[in-house]
Amino acid sequence: MFFRNSVTLFDLPKLGKAVKEQQQKVDEPDFWNDQKSAVQIINSLNDNKETLEQLNVIKTTLENAKELLNIDEASEDIDLLTDIFNDLMTASKIGDELKHKLLFSGEYDANDAVVSIHPGAGGTESQDWADMLYRMYVRFADLIDLKVKVVDYQSGDEAGIKSVTMLVSGKHAYGLLKAEKGVHRLVRISPFDSNARRHTSFASVSVTPQFSEANTIEINDEDLRIDTYRSGGAGGQNVNKVETAIRITHIPSGIVVACQAERSQLSNKETAMAMLKNHLFARELKARKTKLDSIVGEQKNIEWGSQIRSYVFAPYTLVKDHRTDYSEGDVNKVMDGYIESFIYKYLEMEAIAHANH
Repeated sequence: MFFRNSVTLFDLPKLGKAVKEQQQKVDEPDFWNDQKSAVQIINSLNDNKETLEQLNVIKTTLENAKELLNIDEASEDIDLLTDIFNDLMTASKIGDELKHKLLFSGEYDANDAVVSIHPGAGGTESQDWADMLYRMYVRFADLIDLKVKVVDYQSGDEAGIKSVTMLVSGKHAYGLLKAEKGVHRLVRISPFDSNARRHTSFASVSVTPQFSEANTIEINDEDLRIDTYRSGGAGGQNVNKVETAIRITHIPSGIVVACQAERSQLSNKETAMAMLKNHLFARELKARKTKLDSIVGEQKNIEWGSQIRSYVFAPYTLVKDHRTDYSEGDVNKVMDGYIESFIYKYLEMEAIAHANH
């Protein structure tokens, strides 16, 4: 159970020291001179105190249970064994809460996310695979009450999609979806091959947090090229018969963003500009030599050998994450959005690796 490792992962002495140092800052006479900083410290202090209290409950419960179970008469005392069991179940629930806190402790984990999917080489087959992934993430979001807003959708020539960009909002949207960034590999009997041969296709998933600080980015109008076009939905259906969709190119950086989600050109432009600022803020962070690589993730070629996960439909069925070695055999269930197990296995692996450093 996770609660057995909670005390080690959270480092009780280090946490206790942090609480002591934060309390000393709160007690300083000029603490409230900087109200914004003060509120942040108070929030962090309260959170650390709660975590410390939870860890101490787990530690005490485990120590007491071990001591009581070492008593010879304990094995015959049903009431005592029941009390020990109930205490351990309570500790287990607290451990689950700590696990949640540990897995989503990243700086941007609470943010909304921008998710983009692009097919690899392979034409219709890869474009169809990108569309399958798009459906998988929409279903996943629906299952856990995340909201999805499709801001740009480019249909494939025959089937599937050339690209899609979504804004995903809700609790820990980025914290969850960051586990999905990378190349996804499909192996199946292609429905587009008249000879029914097995094909391997690739698609990349890019996940970036929505930075609240992006609003501070200033953009010169002369650095922009703005194009309009007709919005198009899935299957090539026209959403509008007028050119309300917007594509903005930031000439100095070469960044291109597009939006067709709204009914008016002005609304689409506002959304596209917000996305552009988010991209530019991410570039600015990277220029400052921050840890953006751990936030946005290393971008790999969409090809064999670079995949983070494989989805096999033939000759057997299997979904395997190559980072954690976790796998499931029901590929259709996974494609219906049941990917939480894969996500949490990855987040647990990252949390343990971080704790060991």
